[in-house]
This record gives sequence, C-alpha cells and structure tokens, in this order.
Amino acid sequence: MSQLPAPPSRQQLRLQSIAWALGAGLTALLLGLPLGLEAALRAGGCGLFYGLLAFHLQRVDPDDSHLQAGLVGAVCGIHSLGLPTIGPWPAGQGWPAALLAVAPTVMMGLIRAWLPLVGASLLLHLSLQLLRHRSRPVAPGDLSARRP
Repeated sequence: MSQLPAPPSRQQLRLQSIAWALGAGLTALLLGLPLGLEAALRAGGCGLFYGLLAFHLQRVDPDDSHLQAGLVGAVCGIHSLGLPTIGPWPAGQGWPAALLAVAPTVMMGLIRAWLPLVGASLLLHLSLQLLRHRSRPVAPGDLSARRP
C-alpha cells in the first residue's frame, strides 16, 4: 500500500504563497512594461495580490475554474478602479453620441490595463498545470506514462 505524502508544513505553505505572489507580480510587471512604467507598477502590484489570492484559492478548491476566473475578473476590476481618467465626457451631446465618442478610448485603456494581469494569471495557471502533470503518480499499468 502506498502512503499519502505528508501535508506541507506551515513554513512551506508560506514560502509557496510568497513564491506565487512574487511570480504573478513580476510577470504582470514585465508584461506591463511596454505600456509604461506607471502601468507596469500598477499591474505588478495587482499581480502580487492576485498571486496571493490564487494560491489560497488553489488550496481551498483547486478544481473550481469559475472561482479562478472570478478571481481574475475581480482583480482586473480593482485594477481598473485605480486607473486615471481617460478623457472628459463630451458635453452637449446625448448619451448615445457621447458613449460612441468615448467607448473606443475606454475599451483600449481597459484592455491595456487588463492584459498584463490576464497574462500573469494564464502563466500561473499553466505552470500549475505543468507541476501537477509532472507530480502525478503513475500506476504500474498506465500506458500514458513516459518512459526514460
């Protein structure tokens, strides 16, 4: 009979949490650099918090993809609230015309703001899937296992 591995210690969990936070923060910072230093720093800060939240969400319920997607959306929304205003609302126009005037600028601003965070979350998710795939125990009759 095979024994289950011992659960990680609190110290190991703290180090993993910090590693996830730093990984997501640095990834978001690097992906945001082409958009400017201020955008990169904001994205890096939000990526740091995303990494912390993602680690703890992964410990609670690793198979809930809806929670993971919601976490990305929530952090992107928080990031968007901290952005400077993109431009003034056109005065003297009706709602449809004013909305058409500002919508492209707002959408491009949001895409530029969200892109580093979404990229960081995708890289974090893919690296986690790779780690899971590599650490999966292999049954003796498993034909899908790679042989050296």
